[in-house]
Parts: sequence; C-alpha cells; structure tokens
Amino acid sequence: MNDNLREIVLGVLAAGVTTSLGWFGRTCLWRRGLRRRQRFFGLPDHSECLLVVGRKAATGEGAVARDDVFALLELSALIKECGAHAQVMSHDTVRQGFGEHTEFCIGGPASNSRTAAHLHSLLPGVRVDTGAEPGPDRGAFTIGGEHYRMERGSVEYVLLARLTAGEGSRPVFLSCGQRAVTNQAAIRHLARHHARLARKYGLNGDFCLLLKVVNSQAYGPDVVELVADVTQAATSPPPSPAPAPGGRRQHRAMS
Repeated sequence: MNDNLREIVLGVLAAGVTTSLGWFGRTCLWRRGLRRRQRFFGLPDHSECLLVVGRKAATGEGAVARDDVFALLELSALIKECGAHAQVMSHDTVRQGFGEHTEFCIGGPASNSRTAAHLHSLLPGVRVDTGAEPGPDRGAFTIGGEHYRMERGSVEYVLLARLTAGEGSRPVFLSCGQRAVTNQAAIRHLARHHARLARKYGLNGDFCLLLKVVNSQAYGPDVVELVADVTQAATSPPPSPAPAPGGRRQHRAMS
C-alpha cells in the first residue's frame, strides 16, 4: 500500500468515526431531552393520559369550540412525541381523581365542570366570574386581590398550571381561559416553552402562570405575554372574612 492510498483509507476511517461519534452524541442528547420531556409531562413510554374538554358556550351538548379542538391537536402531537397515548373525554363524563394519569384539562369553569372542580381543590385562591348575565366582570379572574377583566378580542387572560396531588405522581395541566382562543394560546405556550418551564420549576415542580393574550382578533393565539407567576396566591385559600364587630358584641352580650 503506497502513501497516497494509506492517506485515503485513514481519511475515510476518520470521517466514519467522526460521523459515528456525532450521530451517537446527537442520539444521546435527543434521548436525554425525550426523558426530561416525559418526566415533566408525566408521560413515560406507552402510558395513558386524559384530554378533558368542555362544551362550547351557547350550543348543544357535545359541541366543542374550534379553538379547543386546535388545542387538542397540539397536545396530541406532543403526547405522540413522548410515546404515550391519549383518551379524549368530555368534562361531564370524567369520574375519577387525579394523580393516576396525566390529565390535560381545557376550558374555563363555565364550560368545563372538571376545571371548576380543579379550581376548588387545587387552586382555591382563584375566583372566576361565571355569571351568565353580560357585563364587564363576566369571565373576570380574581387572584390574590387582583382583578383581571377581559376586553374581548383585545386583552384576554388565561391560567396555565401544572399541579400534582392525590395518591399518584402524574400531573394535571390546566388551561383555564376567558375564551377558547386563550385556551389554545396557553397550550401552544406550554408546547413551545416546556423545556424552559422544566428548567425553572423542575421536572416535578408545580406552577400557575397568568398569561395575557394580546389582540386575538388580529393575531389569534400567537401573541402571548406572561403577566405573573401567581402560584403562591392561586394555591393559597383566600383569608376568611373577619367577623363583624357588632356580631362579636352581640355574642358577648348573649353569653
């Protein structure tokens, strides 16, 4: 073998080794990212999860808002990446606790009774105006004494939360928006930024974020701003109202 042929063979071998090492490194990074994603979402290989969706307002039973359907499609792609399987269920057919399966619950308490139950049990510091009468406070959030009103098509709010409770360790992801388009915005935000959220809160950490959807009439669910991390206020029960001074005096007089 002459020198030129030896150099060609060594070059081919070096290129093969470099390519193999690069492929191996990329595969390891991809697998590491996948495992972190699976832990954050509570979706190991071949696991089952629930997609719980509410009804569309002012329609018959079983109808789902178009933007909620889009949110389900985005979640379906994410769940498939994790190697898990999803079961779509209506909010009024779920009769089980939380923790055994990962759950994605989409919709506000007015359209999704499962969301209403989660707010009561897991986010007692959140109040949502679910009154049927039109008015400026309809759909408004009250969190930690702060009031967040909706300006339809201009400024709308949505809560995005990851919560763990119950006997199991699987999380509940909650997208509680003032309109269906805000639910999709929150799910899209989760799909795009889950790695950053996992770094900030940990793979098993709970959080509750208040997001603002800006000018949905023009931009749909794409322009989203983080208003605040409201985890502390949302997970803390509101303080009990102090008894009226007159009531205390009356009690002493009676005793």
